[in-house]
Amino acid sequence: MFKKILIANRGEIALRIMRTCHEMGIKTVAVYSTADKESLHVRFADEAVCIGPAPSIKSYLNIPNILSAAEITNADAIHPGYGFLSENAEFSKICEDYGIKFIGASADQINKMGDKATAKKTMAEAGVPVIPGSDGLLESVDQGMKLAKEIGYPVIVKATAGGGGRGMRIIRKESDFQKMWDDAKMESGAAFGNDGLYLEKFVEEPRHIEIQIVGDQEGRVCHLSERDCSIQRRHQKLVEETPSPVVNDDLRRRMGEAAIKGAAAIKYEGAGTVEFLVDKHGEFYFMEMNTRIQVEHPITEEVTDFDLIKEQIKVAAGVMISGKSYFPKGFAMECRINAEDPANGFRPCPGTIKSKHMPGGHGVRVDSHVYAGYTIPPNYDSMIAKVIVTGQSREEVIVRMKRALEEFYIEGIKTTVPFHLKLMDNEKFRSGIFTTNFLDDFDFSDL
Repeated sequence: MFKKILIANRGEIALRIMRTCHEMGIKTVAVYSTADKESLHVRFADEAVCIGPAPSIKSYLNIPNILSAAEITNADAIHPGYGFLSENAEFSKICEDYGIKFIGASADQINKMGDKATAKKTMAEAGVPVIPGSDGLLESVDQGMKLAKEIGYPVIVKATAGGGGRGMRIIRKESDFQKMWDDAKMESGAAFGNDGLYLEKFVEEPRHIEIQIVGDQEGRVCHLSERDCSIQRRHQKLVEETPSPVVNDDLRRRMGEAAIKGAAAIKYEGAGTVEFLVDKHGEFYFMEMNTRIQVEHPITEEVTDFDLIKEQIKVAAGVMISGKSYFPKGFAMECRINAEDPANGFRPCPGTIKSKHMPGGHGVRVDSHVYAGYTIPPNYDSMIAKVIVTGQSREEVIVRMKRALEEFYIEGIKTTVPFHLKLMDNEKFRSGIFTTNFLDDFDFSDL
C-alpha cells in the first residue's frame, strides 16, 4: 500500500480523497495555488506545496510543478480527483515514467476513451449499443450532410475532444447543416485546440444514465449500478439520483452488463463511468466514458455502502476486486450547490462567506470545503458543496432533500439553493418523468 499520496486537485474532492487516505493510514500532500492558500485541503493535509499563481494553467494544470511537489515530498502516488489533469493521458504517462503511481486509468485507456470517436468505435466492437452515426471523424461537411440524409434528421455534430456541451450542435434540417457545422468547428477548435467533428443520430426525449464501474489490474470489472443525471443545464449536471425512476431491473442488468463489457474491452483499471442515453422506448446507447471519479460518486456510495475512493487506491496498489456487481439498497439524491445566481442566468458569484450553516440529521451528508470567512476565488469551478440525502423511497428522499436545503444557509454570496428548493416542489420532477431538456421550460423568474 502507498505511504504518501499527493492530491493533484483542490476544493471538496481534495478533502474527500484526504479523508479516506487518513482512514487508511496514508500520509497526504496537498498542492495549492496562491488563490487557495487558505483552503481547508491545505490545512488538513500532512504536507502542502504551493504550485503556482491562481490561473489553472499555471498551477493545477502545471505538470512540471506538480511532479516537483511529488518529488520533494517523496509521494509514491498521485490522485488527480476529477477535472484538471484527471483524464490527461500525458500526465498519466509521465507519472508512470517517473515511477509515481497515477491513481486512475493508464494513458492508453484514457486515449481510447478520451477521444469520443475512438471510444464509440471501441464500444461498438465490444458489442455495446451505440448511436447510429459516423464511424469516426468526418472529413468534410459534404460527408456529414450525406450521412445525415441517410440516418435521418435530427442529427447532432460533436467535437471529438469536447466536453461540457462545447463544440456540439443539434441540426434539425439540411438547410441548417453548413452553419451549424461551421459554428461547431470554430467553437471546438477554440476550446480544445482540436476541431475534429463526428456525427450521430440525435436521440429525442433522452435520459442521461451512467453506470459506475471499477476495474482491477487483472482485468476484472464490476459495476455499482446506475445514476440518473438528466437534470442538467447546458450539459452541466445539477442533480443526480439513484436508482433512476425509469430504469427497471431488466434494463439495469443489461446496461450493467454492457458497461462491464465495454470497460473489460480496454482492460480498464480504476473507477470510471460509462454514460448512456436512454430513449423514450427504453433503448440505451453508449455516449461516452469518463476515466475518473465522478462529482456525483457519493450517491452510489450511499446506496451500496462502498467507499469508491478507497477502492481506487486499493486497485492502484494492485489489490484485486471480487468481480461482484452491486445494486442499490435504498434511494439517494445529490444537489450541487454552486456559488451562482440562478435568477440571473446562473451568473458566478465569487466572494467572501460571512457566515454559514450546513444541514444535518438522519440521511443527510454534505461534502464541502467552505467555511465562514472563506473567500471563493473567481478562477475555478463555482461548486461549493454537495448535499446528499438518502431514504427508503424516492418520495422520502425528495422530502428530506427539501428539508436539508431549507437548513442550508450561507451569507455573503448567492447560491443555487433557491433553484433546488423550487425543483423539489416541481410536480413533473417529483413524478420522475422528465428528460435532459427538463430545464428548457423551467421558470426561473421568482427565484
